[in-house]
Amino acid sequence: MLRQSSRSRAVLTGAAVLTLAASLAACGSSGGGKGSTSADGTPAATSASSSTAATASAAPIAEQPTPGNGKVQMPTGPAPSMSKARDTAAGPIMMTKVTGPKSGVTGQVWVWLPPEYNDPKYAKTGFPVLTLYAGGQSNGYNTWTDNQLPIQEDDEQLVKEGKAHPFIMIMPVQNFNGDEKNALDCSDIPGQPKMGTWMGEDIPDWVRANFRTLKGRDSWGVMGASTGGFCSAKLALQHPDVYKAAVPIDGYYIPDSGLWKGHDAEKAANSPNQLITQGKADVKMFVTAGGANGYEKDVVKSWVAKAVPPVSIEYYEQPGGKHLTSDFKKMIPDTLQWLTKNLAGPASD
Repeated sequence: MLRQSSRSRAVLTGAAVLTLAASLAACGSSGGGKGSTSADGTPAATSASSSTAATASAAPIAEQPTPGNGKVQMPTGPAPSMSKARDTAAGPIMMTKVTGPKSGVTGQVWVWLPPEYNDPKYAKTGFPVLTLYAGGQSNGYNTWTDNQLPIQEDDEQLVKEGKAHPFIMIMPVQNFNGDEKNALDCSDIPGQPKMGTWMGEDIPDWVRANFRTLKGRDSWGVMGASTGGFCSAKLALQHPDVYKAAVPIDGYYIPDSGLWKGHDAEKAANSPNQLITQGKADVKMFVTAGGANGYEKDVVKSWVAKAVPPVSIEYYEQPGGKHLTSDFKKMIPDTLQWLTKNLAGPASD
């Protein structure tokens, strides 16, 4: 159950829009929006670098492929080779490079496995998957691996309280250079690396091949903040066969990369602003806007108003929220509980 306290909320299907109020615990560092920095000069949610990867040999327990027709999608093995990026209070975040056979793209991917994953009691259990996309360029980093957004520790604490699933967390990069005006927009822009295919097809295929997951889409979610909000909305709408639920946090919904120049049709095909109107994606969304940012509220509410069933949207306005890492951080517990409510949890055959 989500904490309700002074919150009101509603599920919106189609074009209705309702502004909702909520109270969330104030905590965390001060951060910045797109291109900004925190008080200590550290790049914030949309431009922060992840910790430098350490060379370590930690990896998930090697498993043997197991045939079957039940709920669990067992890995085909062998376990992927990964190095440790950093330790958290809830276990290590690992890093590897994934080359997508469909896209031809090779990029960094960070992985966090909940402690339960390597517990022998769960050796035949499949786990739900949450893919997380960062703000800013995410060129060589992903802010969900950073202690500014301690989602791994929050998830494990909520698991102990019986309020959240233990999620496998997958955190890919989004770009290969720091040119923010010419970002890849989590899309297959003509003449550029096929990031849309890598993110929407190759990464889920890689996860299913290498980790114990559950068959079908009912245990798969995607979430992101700012630029990651754009990516999570777009990928869920384009791949409802992969994702059942999405949480775009303070996102925008029109592609804005200069690389789309001369490719208007392809740009429109990758625009959440268009995809939300097509009535093709049976996905649930928890869509947020910072209550202190009038422009952001207008952008998000305008997009939500365009939704056509079967998309189902729950709109949340964070009281006093700004486009800051510190405000994104406050939302982690409630977003994890919402995802838990709307996605299937761990299961075994």
